[in-house]
Amino acid sequence: MEAFSLSFLDCICCGFGAIILLLVLSKIYEPVILEKTEEDLQALIALLQEELFIIRGETTEMTRALGRVRMDTSETKMTLTTLQKELNKIQGQFELIDSDNPAMNLDEGDLKAARQRLSEEMQRLRPFRRAADDAVGGIPVDSEYIIFVIDTSGSMQAKWGWVEQKLSEVLNVYPQVKGLQIMNDNGSYMFGQFGGTWIADTPQIRQEIRTRMRQWAPFSDSDPSDGIVFAIETFWSPDKKISIYVLGDEFQGDTMEQVLRQIDRINVEDENGDRRVRIHAIGFPYNFSGTPPRSSQRFAGLMRVLCDRNGGTFVALTERNR
Repeated sequence: MEAFSLSFLDCICCGFGAIILLLVLSKIYEPVILEKTEEDLQALIALLQEELFIIRGETTEMTRALGRVRMDTSETKMTLTTLQKELNKIQGQFELIDSDNPAMNLDEGDLKAARQRLSEEMQRLRPFRRAADDAVGGIPVDSEYIIFVIDTSGSMQAKWGWVEQKLSEVLNVYPQVKGLQIMNDNGSYMFGQFGGTWIADTPQIRQEIRTRMRQWAPFSDSDPSDGIVFAIETFWSPDKKISIYVLGDEFQGDTMEQVLRQIDRINVEDENGDRRVRIHAIGFPYNFSGTPPRSSQRFAGLMRVLCDRNGGTFVALTERNR
């Protein structure tokens, strides 16, 4: 019996024909399926676009909220900075006050009596402006606020004990003032916590000034004009009588005429010819033998003219016992 007979070929052909028929029938539904798939994709795209718009709106709102939070944070930081400065100032004042000091144990009657004596003394003081025929040797002490501008260079440190002595003598001339300030000729404060503000005059403060003077030595370029200009621009006020005391031995700046013009511009005269602040100076000798250097001669010449123009007095020291 043959394997590949006519009957076998008929069966094979019928099978292939059936498969082809099934493929033809299945193609009828293909366009419907593709159309439905396209509709589903369009709906999905529309949904995703809607969600995208919602997300963008929420992002805009969050960005605005974040901006407001950052602004509030910045304002809060500024407030904290201001409060920290006030706290440092109060802490500095508290540290300098010795509650156990007997000088603080004054009753109300003593305070009233002291204030009365001070008022009577202030009435006897000379007017703020020195008359043209006044003696240069007398130092007017009618100021209620005083600023020390001290040269802290190496040449001054060599005679620092003498500087401390003269500073104490000037303080003793003013038994009580409304405000003090100590800086060097570069504008560096002795009490950094009181930078730009007045220090209340108390016995504890005066003692602390004398104590800190012993080791106070910030950098100095021996140019007192910088400290004078800084002091006037920072502390001048129309309701205050202020005196500046310059302690130094050299002037290493530019021309003296330039300094005088600069100070004339800021320490202007009023309608009565009074300057904003008085300027006094104490000149220390550079050394005790030989001819003083050119820088010391320039300091003496500058301070003599500067004090005369600004209602003050220049005192040149020659010997330690004077």
